[in-house]
Amino acid sequence: MHKDMTGKNAPHMTISVPIGTLVKDAQTDQIVADLYCDKMKFLAAKGGSGGKGNHYFLSNKNRHPYVAEVGAQGEDNQWILEMKIIAHAGLVGFPNAGKSTLLSALSRARPKVASYPFTTLKPSVGIVQYEDMEQLSIADLPGIISEAHCNKGLGLNFLKHIERCVCLFFVIDMSIDEPFEQLKILMKEIDLYKSELLQKPITIIANKIDSDDDSATKLKIFLQHLNTNNLFHLKVIPVSGKYGTNLTELLIHFRELYDSQNLDQNNNFE
Repeated sequence: MHKDMTGKNAPHMTISVPIGTLVKDAQTDQIVADLYCDKMKFLAAKGGSGGKGNHYFLSNKNRHPYVAEVGAQGEDNQWILEMKIIAHAGLVGFPNAGKSTLLSALSRARPKVASYPFTTLKPSVGIVQYEDMEQLSIADLPGIISEAHCNKGLGLNFLKHIERCVCLFFVIDMSIDEPFEQLKILMKEIDLYKSELLQKPITIIANKIDSDDDSATKLKIFLQHLNTNNLFHLKVIPVSGKYGTNLTELLIHFRELYDSQNLDQNNNFE
């Protein structure tokens, strides 16, 4: 007969999740963990403690006990995992504003590109690498429409990802008749969802600037609207994601913005 034997031990089970995952209580919907950094851990459930073996029941009266405990049962918890993308910059715009084309032109990412709205159904992240090997991330976020804060269209699936982007690039389609109306709706929806998000650094990317002969006139009118609506402080960079126009200027601005935020906000980009 073997003596002082131990029961079987089970290894810890570890499940990997993307950086930026939120853990919510399935019953209360309360956030219990925010896994925003690499190597962060959350204990989802404790395993049961082992029972007492037959050696524990050894006594002068019973020198060969055949009794042992099964052990306690482990915890049974239910959690909801929610992903919020983390990026240095987020491309914010209407469906079909050219965000995916712009991301492809700026980075190594190859998001789905098509001429119909809502091509982007989930965020795509591209990486921009500079000559000094610094790498910055840009997220192509699902398109926003009017009443998105009420979960219309892709609604909250879009808006929740803005929270993790350190700065916002508003991509405005300059090929339409009223591009300033797009900007007004974007800012309104973000304000109604969570107004403090508009305190993030914002840059306006006037996209499709060479789509037609009226683009220069539309841009001039757009800039006038910014001034009359007290938005003159917002930087505007006219580009064409399709033809690569002014992308170097945009990348230089992105890096300058990153460097200034890194200095002024105690490495908030990291």
